[in-house]
Amino acid sequence: MIKIKFALLLAVAGVLTFPATSTADTVVEEIIARVNNQIITRSEYVRSRDQLKQEVQQQDATNADRIFAEKQRDVLRDLIDQQLLLQKGKDMGITGDTDLIKRLDEMRKQMNLGTMEELEKAAEAQGASYEDFKQNMRNQIVTQKVIGQEIGSKMAMNKDEEKKFYDQHRAEMEQPEQVRLSEILIAPKPPSHPPATPGAKPEPPTDAETEAALSAAQKKAEALLEQIHKGEKFADLAKKDSDGPSAKDGGDLSYFKRGTLAKELEDKVFALKAGETTDVIRTKQGYVILEVSEHTSAGIPSMKEVEPKIQDALYMQKLQPALRAYLATLREQAYIDIKNGYVDSGASAKQTKPVETTAKDTNAKKLKKKKKLGVF
Repeated sequence: MIKIKFALLLAVAGVLTFPATSTADTVVEEIIARVNNQIITRSEYVRSRDQLKQEVQQQDATNADRIFAEKQRDVLRDLIDQQLLLQKGKDMGITGDTDLIKRLDEMRKQMNLGTMEELEKAAEAQGASYEDFKQNMRNQIVTQKVIGQEIGSKMAMNKDEEKKFYDQHRAEMEQPEQVRLSEILIAPKPPSHPPATPGAKPEPPTDAETEAALSAAQKKAEALLEQIHKGEKFADLAKKDSDGPSAKDGGDLSYFKRGTLAKELEDKVFALKAGETTDVIRTKQGYVILEVSEHTSAGIPSMKEVEPKIQDALYMQKLQPALRAYLATLREQAYIDIKNGYVDSGASAKQTKPVETTAKDTNAKKLKKKKKLGVF
């Protein structure tokens, strides 16, 4: 289970690397591009290309070949983009070290691992280099910070743009009535009895023991509900006391539309507003308290309700062209040399190709200078 979880987290983080698929691609560290004082090797290029191919296959197996053919031309561009942003981050004094520690710790918690050493072992169990994984994540943090400071912070949005976007996308925003629920589950815990003879099944609890366990669970649930009414945070109590699998997420169960819950539960939760909780409810698993953290009405939401989403969408719309313009400027200021046979699809029209000076050229210039000075 840890292996599966770790692979998923790596994929989500966008930093999973894959080995080259053929020996021909890994014979030597062939340099295919120079970006200032950094190099990009063929093995890096092949690894990125293979990762892209796998991602496309996972996202859309039917059209994978066509999509990959369109996107693979940007593989070298993306590698050069990353080098330019990392070098800019270094100039700006951005290391990403503090954020890296936080993200690794978040990943450790998501995987229910006790220590960072366990996280490292989980990485190695996947055949991944933990140091490479950390470096890839650090690179991602640095590039995100550069983009945020150099581009994102300078982009402005006004109410007219937001209104125009809302009017153009109203139909897409229509939604069914739904609630987002969180739970605190208190399961009864009747005592278990060892088998009467070796090899036999454990003795089941008596009816009296079962009833006592149910009563204790009910009392605990009611005491927790009282704490919630007095102002205790639902999520904190869920993490500490809930017996449900959602406890680690503060009890969050995500969204439910009308018609997806049992009628008894649906009638209770859809009658609540956001922030309200049910009474203690008896279920097959024990006693449960449900909180409605969000309650969305059916229909098209008001602009105020979706304003944060609109702002995010407009930000992404503006970010891509702004980022490409910024990277074009960085290219114009940089020394970039691409090996014949490879193409930087993000090259700027104003970019100057570096001129390689040979020993012969240098000697010819010296001779010309001496003649000009009358030495010969």
